[in-house]
Amino acid sequence: MNTQTIQLPDRAATSHWLKSYYFTRAGVSVVWVAAAFTLGSSMPPVAAALLVVYPAWDAVANFVDAQRSGGLTQNGSQAFNVVVSAITTITVAVALGRGMHAVLAVFGVWAVLSGLFQLVTGVRRWKAGAQLAMILSGAQSVLAGAFFVKQATGAVVPGITDIAPYAAFGAFYFLASAIWLTVVDKRQRSTGFAAD
Repeated sequence: MNTQTIQLPDRAATSHWLKSYYFTRAGVSVVWVAAAFTLGSSMPPVAAALLVVYPAWDAVANFVDAQRSGGLTQNGSQAFNVVVSAITTITVAVALGRGMHAVLAVFGVWAVLSGLFQLVTGVRRWKAGAQLAMILSGAQSVLAGAFFVKQATGAVVPGITDIAPYAAFGAFYFLASAIWLTVVDKRQRSTGFAAD
């Protein structure tokens, strides 16, 4: 009889992983925002590709994070985020054929849902440290999503540069969490060395 036990990562391993994860997510978001404001703003095919890639990357990132943090069954909020982001990727690809109002509406709904899941993940991970930024990011994502949905009903045709600031704020929050964890780790190490 083969029995398997799920071993959750200890706090040090979790902190190390989260630092790498947050720095990576911040970096990817910065690159995406830069591409959106440069190539995406003047080249519609590039903008379309970027709009599809963004939720796809979120799905992959949440999947990897959940797997590294005990598995999808132990991280329900991220598992739901993976599913929602994957569906959003497909929906954005379809919505591109209907115009940017439809794309913005899809992004709005996604921002609300993924923001809620991120908020829940931040609360659940509170003891891991540096989660206040993740909670704030989730809450702001919900508000931004509601704004996107409202904006999608307007007369002005939106573009990728209307979505890029949302990604920029996400980069800021991920970077803030990564830096916070780095500072906390350095303080703990110096305290430990002082005690030795």
